[in-house]
Amino acid sequence: MILKSVPTRGRTLDHAAFVYDFFEPILLLGKQSEYDLEIVSLLELSPSHRVLDLGCGTGVLTRMIADRLDGGAGGVCIGIDAAAKMIQVARKKRASATCRFEVAAAEALPFEDRSFDAVVSSLFFHHVPLDLKEKALAEAFRVLLPGGRLVIADMHTPTTWMGALVSHVARWFFLQPPIGENIRGVLPQLIEHAGFLPPKPISTYFGYIVTFATRKPEAG
Repeated sequence: MILKSVPTRGRTLDHAAFVYDFFEPILLLGKQSEYDLEIVSLLELSPSHRVLDLGCGTGVLTRMIADRLDGGAGGVCIGIDAAAKMIQVARKKRASATCRFEVAAAEALPFEDRSFDAVVSSLFFHHVPLDLKEKALAEAFRVLLPGGRLVIADMHTPTTWMGALVSHVARWFFLQPPIGENIRGVLPQLIEHAGFLPPKPISTYFGYIVTFATRKPEAG
């Protein structure tokens, strides 16, 4: 079966799919394991949880989450990405009984309301324009169970001169205005506007990547 990328105005990385696993650890300066483990811990997983990974790329984080779930109890982590080649690599390298991958856009999720216990996203939101950030967060809210956990790690307002240099250079070098939105600090307000409780900034990496954690209200 030939997978096809989903049309989206967000930037997809089909062209980088087959080298992504090589370059991502370099870009994270050797801290990928520490970074991913913190994200997993913030999800507060139970073996039976259903987890959705937005913009999963080649599925490294997706599989790390999935390995902590129990398929017999209904646990599964589903990674989605609009780039079909990313999903192709993810399925080949990381699919398992508790780890699945689907081609889909975060702004139009093919899942039922209240069908996940947690939603996670790592370094995805700086690839999509403001209106799609809003739609993706609204979709995350829709598919989460009341009380469900949302964890996002992404570019945010720089806290060091090096973080400012890297993030502003990336915005102009890659001709990517959505990076500019992130470094202006829009994510917390967008998350709360989508209906989530005010997100808490947990950690900062490299002076410009921040991990946020929040929940869908119990009455949501």
